[in-house]
Amino acid sequence: MMKRMGKVMKAIAAVATVATMASMAACGGSSSGSSDGGKKITIGIKVDQPGLGFKQGSSYSGFDVDVATYVAKKLGYSADQIVWKEAPSKQRETLLQNGTVDMVVATYTMNKARAKVVDFAGPYFVAAQDILVRSNDKKITGPKALDGQKLCSVTGSTSAQNVKDEFAHNTQLMEQPGYAECVTALLSGTVDAVTTDDIILAGLAAAKGNGQLKVLGTPFSEEPYGIGVKKGKTDMVKKINAAIEDMIKDGSWKAAVDKATKGTGYKPNAKFNPPTKIGDASWLQD
Repeated sequence: MMKRMGKVMKAIAAVATVATMASMAACGGSSSGSSDGGKKITIGIKVDQPGLGFKQGSSYSGFDVDVATYVAKKLGYSADQIVWKEAPSKQRETLLQNGTVDMVVATYTMNKARAKVVDFAGPYFVAAQDILVRSNDKKITGPKALDGQKLCSVTGSTSAQNVKDEFAHNTQLMEQPGYAECVTALLSGTVDAVTTDDIILAGLAAAKGNGQLKVLGTPFSEEPYGIGVKKGKTDMVKKINAAIEDMIKDGSWKAAVDKATKGTGYKPNAKFNPPTKIGDASWLQD
């Protein structure tokens, strides 16, 4: 009887040991985290916007990437502790709400509707809708001069329609799936101009124009770019705001803008850039 009880106890102990090991394997996130360098921060960016957020092979570049990297460093993360995640415009709120990303730095205009579901730090840049033309074009000097001209923007964008509705009713609109296609059409003469946010246009001109394109510098809207975080992360917002202020003060902000728009002659709208009153709710658009 005693021998049988001993065997039973040994069997129970063996089962318990197996269960414990299985439980540890199921919870292996922390152990794998320590083996791959510890903590990570996941940042949502655009990956198809040259000069802002662009992925080529395994490398990421652009102004948004530089801002995100600087902010992450101030938050205590090195460059190799950053996990980049594509954040398409329509998915940005969802990615933050479900915790897929820790923050979004992706030409994310701060507005009141979005601020109901996510929190914003910033702005780190204030863009404006503008116009991209061929460098030798003399006839297009602003949005009103687009009357009768062919204007390209991406499907679903409001910028081209704004031009038609507000400035030049006879503008001929052409939609393309992406801005790279618009730039190709502009360089070939298929369209006369491209419109979207000025820094996006400058990035496209720098990456694809080879000196053949210019941003007019006639802004006709205000687009404050913020860094989105999950709703309720007040402390994180404060830290990010402080990091943005540091980036502007130490010259890193200007260096990043210059690098992203090199060779285009682009100058940020001096009325708003570099931004002031960072963290002020007055930046939220209607």
